[in-house]
Amino acid sequence: MKESLTCDVVVVGAGMVGAACALYAAREGLDVIVVDRGHVAGGTTGAGEGNLLVSDKEPGPELDLALLSARLWTALAGDLGREVEYEPKGGVVVATPEALTGLETFAAGQRAAGVEAVSVPADRLHDLEPHLAPGLAGAVHYPQDAQVMPALAAAHLLRASGARLHTGLTVTGFLRAPGGAVRGVRTDRGELHAPAVVNAAGPWGGEVAALAGVRLPVLPRRGYVLVTEPLPPRVRHKVYAADYVADVASDSAALQTSPVVEGTAAGPVLVGASRERVGFDRSLSLPALRALASGATRLFPFLAQVRALRAYAGFRPYLPDHLPAIGPDPRVPGLYHACGHEGAGIGLSTGTGHLIAGLLSGVRPAFDLAPFRPDRFPEEVR
Repeated sequence: MKESLTCDVVVVGAGMVGAACALYAAREGLDVIVVDRGHVAGGTTGAGEGNLLVSDKEPGPELDLALLSARLWTALAGDLGREVEYEPKGGVVVATPEALTGLETFAAGQRAAGVEAVSVPADRLHDLEPHLAPGLAGAVHYPQDAQVMPALAAAHLLRASGARLHTGLTVTGFLRAPGGAVRGVRTDRGELHAPAVVNAAGPWGGEVAALAGVRLPVLPRRGYVLVTEPLPPRVRHKVYAADYVADVASDSAALQTSPVVEGTAAGPVLVGASRERVGFDRSLSLPALRALASGATRLFPFLAQVRALRAYAGFRPYLPDHLPAIGPDPRVPGLYHACGHEGAGIGLSTGTGHLIAGLLSGVRPAFDLAPFRPDRFPEEVR
């Protein structure tokens, strides 16, 4: 692409969130162009596990978004389920005796907010997961949790959207009207003209915002995933320890790990989860990988005899209050943000895309978007 193109909306980012924004905007009758300096699912999406979770979210705006997203994923699964490896497998959050009371209290709050959360006593745990380690005090079963293959999901949603896709194209600036409103973007190979631009650039969302002259304090949070050799089905659900929720909500930049284990349709078991803020450093961290392996074998002892074939790292887009930025930026008319979902972007993508498409079309949002305002963070003192 070397000439100028015109459309109704430019989506910056061809990951899962950008794909969902494109799909729902197209369903509203908008002409969409998606642009990415890499390739489809080449950033955070391609390094994710594909989790669609309600189990790890406390009552509030993020859980509201997760429940909306879960309903939309269920609807999409009717058309794309097999193609994107959609598995409504459910989640199981397990607890030690010390953590059980806290988990039950957390689940009670979620139930009041509309989540299906079924308490499981210790003597029934092996009905759900026969290979779990002994000694756990109980669990909560979340039937609404599901999983997709994230790279496939992004590709299929983009294809279903009918959006014009331009990869290998770097956004270098914004086109502006005399009053400052967005009129498209400049790229290294031409201009894309549109009255609306959606920033769905994941951990690079702060860089895109800066090109428009506004601050959005998105930081990358590195996480690793271990991938085992293919196995017969032995882990039925997404299984994780109760301390995972607290780790996700932590503001610490230091390495944190909590065991998360799940099978896949293809056979390998995925092992997480780690998080640390080290910029965009992709170097291998043996302490992180050892901690992941140790945590996984504490939950499922049989994994001690299983080979890990590979590990990969990804960067989750972190915002200081752990909520994404979703909606119009009042500082720059025509600029919309859809980034900062941290490790929940795959699951929250459908709700985010649906809300963004509604805003672009003048539809009243399903719930209050004030907690997601892109300008909620104080400006840096210079």
